Amino acid sequence: MKTVAEYFGENVFNENVMKARLPKETFKAAKNTIDNGKRLDPAAAAVVANAMKEWAIEKGATHYTHWFQPMTGITAEKHDSFISPSAGGSVIMEFSGKELIQGEPDASSFPSGGLRATFEARGYTAWDPTSYAFIKDGVLCIPTAFCSYGGEALDKKTPLLRSMEAVNRQAMRILKLFGNENVTSVKTTVGPEQEYFLVDKADFDKRKDLIYTGRTLFGAMPPKGQELEDHYFGVIKPRVQAFMKDLNEELWKLGILAKTEHNEVAPAQHELAPIFATTNIAADHNQLTMEIMQKIAKKHGLVCLLHEKPFDGVNGSGKHNNWSISTNTGVNLLEPGDTPYENAQFLLFLCAVIKAVDDYQDLLRISVASAGNDHRLGANEAPPAVISVFLGNELTEILEAIENDTPYGTKEKELMKVGVHILPKFPKDATDRNRTSPFAFTGNKFEFRMLGSSASVSGSNTVLNTAVAEELKQFADALEGASDFNGALHDLIHKVIKEHKRIIFNGNGYDDAWIAEAEKRGLSNLKTTPDALAHWLDEKNVALFTSHKVFSEAEMHSRNEILFEAYEKLIKIEARTMVDMAYHDLLPGISKYVRYLDKDLTSDFEKNISSQLSQLMNKAYAALLELEAKLEKAVNEADTIKCAFICKDEVIPAMAELRKYIDDAEKLTAKEYWAVPTYGELLFDVR
Repeated sequence: MKTVAEYFGENVFNENVMKARLPKETFKAAKNTIDNGKRLDPAAAAVVANAMKEWAIEKGATHYTHWFQPMTGITAEKHDSFISPSAGGSVIMEFSGKELIQGEPDASSFPSGGLRATFEARGYTAWDPTSYAFIKDGVLCIPTAFCSYGGEALDKKTPLLRSMEAVNRQAMRILKLFGNENVTSVKTTVGPEQEYFLVDKADFDKRKDLIYTGRTLFGAMPPKGQELEDHYFGVIKPRVQAFMKDLNEELWKLGILAKTEHNEVAPAQHELAPIFATTNIAADHNQLTMEIMQKIAKKHGLVCLLHEKPFDGVNGSGKHNNWSISTNTGVNLLEPGDTPYENAQFLLFLCAVIKAVDDYQDLLRISVASAGNDHRLGANEAPPAVISVFLGNELTEILEAIENDTPYGTKEKELMKVGVHILPKFPKDATDRNRTSPFAFTGNKFEFRMLGSSASVSGSNTVLNTAVAEELKQFADALEGASDFNGALHDLIHKVIKEHKRIIFNGNGYDDAWIAEAEKRGLSNLKTTPDALAHWLDEKNVALFTSHKVFSEAEMHSRNEILFEAYEKLIKIEARTMVDMAYHDLLPGISKYVRYLDKDLTSDFEKNISSQLSQLMNKAYAALLELEAKLEKAVNEADTIKCAFICKDEVIPAMAELRKYIDDAEKLTAKEYWAVPTYGELLFDVR
């Protein structure tokens, strides 16, 4: 049996494989493309393609696909075989450099926000050579970007790659000011922690709401939920452990650095955390992780739920985005150094992130906005919708000393001057963890805790990268050519701290007092997806993305339409599913039980339960009619944005009203009359 070290990455056309299979000069060119983004010439691409094909065929692959990430939030692939006709009715296996570099899937059937009409079908996939090709289910998968015939981005990867280049461009300007001549590139890195639920497939198959929407639209809490906190880090059940073992093996074969696994807070909830990787690779790996989780779960008679809130009354699932920024020489720019100059550099990059979060808090909120995530944020299981930065006491005190030109620490006699003093040497974990903070500094990285479990990490990191790039640009513009660099640097950091300290908060984000305080500070509180999306096209946001060439204005308008449309479509699907379940499953079951009780009303129990259920049925039916009316209003609204707000303000409250009566009825209805598996079964059947 192979060890993990022996089979790790065996299904990946990685650097080791390329080094062994490519001519020395071709490998050197490919490596330069991967490390520095240099274009690979057609002749070298043809050599790479042939080696990739031979490797894939040896591993049993017969097809290849350009694997991309459209605006649906999931991945897409169109399979083409390697075969080409040959004389005498035979075939040969071919794969050209052109086929490697570019593909042509239909672009008209993916969300485009008006960039593509139905009759404008042409779209292109373009190879992302910085993310290794891999074999999945016997198919060679080539990670690609996806754009329209006119060159507009139709996917999540293209803007992410552009944002990474924007950070690289501006960070290099800053590093040159500090004399880092040996640095040739800067990359952001991400380690996305993934939360998920596992339920029994037999139970899942009996719930239309789970099948159609990924979450339960009805359901009363069982006698036990997460009150005892006994599931968190508890002993992993054998069936779940078997799933995790198979999952790890498949992920490791694909070179995905799955590291940590454990039970989460809610019953049936779990988490997987990887080691960090370059941001676009981490995004690819996370998309693969979610896909493979669902496939492996089915092999074990389970279903993996990635919805942000599959069960009301217990914690939902998030995805913590651990973000940092490093040089190609291995220096983490968010880690304090050993010299005053290194610490001045650290403080400048730290201030760039603080200022970026403050200036673009609306964009960060938009980047995590979805109908599913609206159920989590601010619900004492995830950060509030208000964005703030947690730094910890020590780092906050250092910034305060710089802001106020006061000594830091009891032994320090001089005023704190950036570029003069060595900061206290504190370890990565000098601060406590703050799980209520949306954006927490954790030693040498920031943990953006607001992402929903089903989200692609590309969107949030595109925003974060671009916002930080903008602040670094402003800093470089201010410092380049300064006659007194140290003085200008100190004044700049002093100014940033003073003007943006409002975003720093180290306390309890769940406390109502903080929400009131945040409002006084002028921080935004965009509670729902439509409220947040309304700011996407604000002038400052359009200027940010267009100036760094991450989005064109047309691409921003298209995404605005796509995001609003995704929201209102999902809410309408949920509402229609509730109506269907109420009419065909739940109300008939309640009614049947009432008729059974009414056959012989001889006991107080029968009389009382029959009466209560009859009243609840009447209220539920009235709420059902109201929901149908609100749903019809939303369906008849042609304007996507207006429809989204109707869904938020009218359809969702009507859904909650119907659910309230149905859930109360569930508590009184005999089990054999309840048409769907209960929360108790869904949360505790996997043993």
